[in-house]
Amino acid sequence: MALGIEDYGLISDCYSAALVGRDGSIDWLCLPHYDSPSMFGALLGTEEQGRWLLAPAEPRATSARHYDGETTVLVTRWLTSEGEVEVTDFMPAADDRATVIRRVRGISGTVRMHVAIRIRFGYADALPWVRLQKEGTENVLLAVAGGDSAVVRGLELEADGNSHVADFTVAEGEVVDMSLSWFASHTSPPEPPKVDALLKGTKKWWTEWAERCQYEGPYREAVVRSLITLRALTFTETGGIVAAATTSLPEEFGGERNWDYRFVWLRDASMTISVLLRHGYVGAVDHWRNWLLRAVAGDPADVQIMYGLKGERYLGERELPSLPGYQGSSPVRVGNAAYKQFQADVVGEVMLALQEARQAGIKETEFSWELQKALVTFLEKHGDRPDSGMWEIRGRPRYFTQSRAMVWAAYECAARGVRDFGLDGPVEHWEELRDQTRRDIETKGYDAKKKTYTQYFGTSEVDSSLLQLPQIGYCAPDDPKMLGTVAAIEKDLMHNGLPLRYRTKKSVDGLPPGEHPFLACSFWLVEQYARSGRLADAHELMSRLLGYANDLGLLSEEYDPVVHRQVGNTPQALTHLTLVRAAEAIAKASEPEAPSPQRVGKPKSKSTSGSRSKSGTQRKAVKKGKGTSGSKVERKSK
Repeated sequence: MALGIEDYGLISDCYSAALVGRDGSIDWLCLPHYDSPSMFGALLGTEEQGRWLLAPAEPRATSARHYDGETTVLVTRWLTSEGEVEVTDFMPAADDRATVIRRVRGISGTVRMHVAIRIRFGYADALPWVRLQKEGTENVLLAVAGGDSAVVRGLELEADGNSHVADFTVAEGEVVDMSLSWFASHTSPPEPPKVDALLKGTKKWWTEWAERCQYEGPYREAVVRSLITLRALTFTETGGIVAAATTSLPEEFGGERNWDYRFVWLRDASMTISVLLRHGYVGAVDHWRNWLLRAVAGDPADVQIMYGLKGERYLGERELPSLPGYQGSSPVRVGNAAYKQFQADVVGEVMLALQEARQAGIKETEFSWELQKALVTFLEKHGDRPDSGMWEIRGRPRYFTQSRAMVWAAYECAARGVRDFGLDGPVEHWEELRDQTRRDIETKGYDAKKKTYTQYFGTSEVDSSLLQLPQIGYCAPDDPKMLGTVAAIEKDLMHNGLPLRYRTKKSVDGLPPGEHPFLACSFWLVEQYARSGRLADAHELMSRLLGYANDLGLLSEEYDPVVHRQVGNTPQALTHLTLVRAAEAIAKASEPEAPSPQRVGKPKSKSTSGSRSKSGTQRKAVKKGKGTSGSKVERKSK
């Protein structure tokens, strides 16, 4: 059975990624790309679905692991009664891609090691034809099924049912290397990897990338690891950024909220680009912008909320009977039907990211501003209709308040492109649409009785996505209406001190109730606390959240604070980018007379000019302990 989600570490070549368990088993690997069918799928089943185990033969062996500096090179130190060994796992950051290398180095004594490799292509649906043969003086394993092939080098393996196994010893100072390389079955196997050079080059590549990080504030180690993780989820070939490295890790164990996140959401990618841009990674903006131009090329009416790694438009969703699911949670899905949804907020996220690029001095290309004008035209024609929201509900579309605020942001960014940067466009018309959108939000998306913005027009329910309103400049963090919204979130959505996305028992998502706190929402709350004068609460919640990261600093989509385990797809780009934003907000709030950062400038309505003191509702919540990271608030729904 698969380990806990927090028990896995990520290695990546920025084309794909593998999950390595603390037991020494690679339980998830899709080659050659993130969204390719798995060849090791034990994460979503058992070893029958494919895995690569490399660990001491002694059952009582213990391990500790870390990344080799600021890289994705994973080092696991094993201690046994016979001695000590070190296993280094990595995917080369070079042309030798679609390769996983595992190096065993003897530290002391003589340790017996065991290898068991079971390759199952096509999401465990294809049992390959496997043969052992000589390659010069070396014994290699070749596996073939359909268009997929793999070559395994380094040890002489023998068949054991559908697995191939080997036992070997490593003495102090000895090194044993194993490698697996994927290649198309109609081509010849790649040359044996030059492990020393590849390991050195991979560590150098990641170290130099991380050294460009310009952040020097609190929680720096977590920020740098999060930025590295975001880069590890970025497809080098095109610049597309996947939402996570996995599919179908459950949001509710035993439930059906199991989705494929190995695609490029415009929303998540836009937020990632904003974070990377603010920390010195300017080149990532051009790369992603070029991907965006290709992906949405054509009629703006055909714009989607998400695409494949290379801009593929069809992401048809289906269920896989060949994978039984993570610890029995089924169904396992590949593809994602949400690509067909209308989500009104997406254009706003794209426009915000490109506005930040302009503010950073990145020049528009011949086509980039034309793309933005086309997106705004699309929004003008289609944006005034109900949508599925950023949580991709599968129930009836609504006028979600967060979506409407993002529509406001899209028009604001377009207008500022003209006013501040001399670009061409009908600025007065865009400003009129922007102001009308604000009027709609204030009259239909605000509950004056509860003193809170609402999940959607016509309800009194709240939603943690509303925490984004100050982030995009729609209102100030200390606006009384925003403070009232925070108080309502603390009252209605907190579960063991962490905010849920919304109350699923009263939700509109068309699915059975039940999920765990969404970590991005918690980091948004940290940011809100920091920017509204609640710095102690921000630090307290931030420290608690970082405590939920695994020993490698990785976080998944959600967290169960009762059972104390990570939940959902991993590692999650949205979680890590919101972690970086939260740390930034704390850093700015810790500076004397620090101004509140806003993505599109100061709000332009009187309702945004509240004082920095807490509202009466908020003071009451703080006094009772609501909303602080250590508080225990009764949960009203699962």
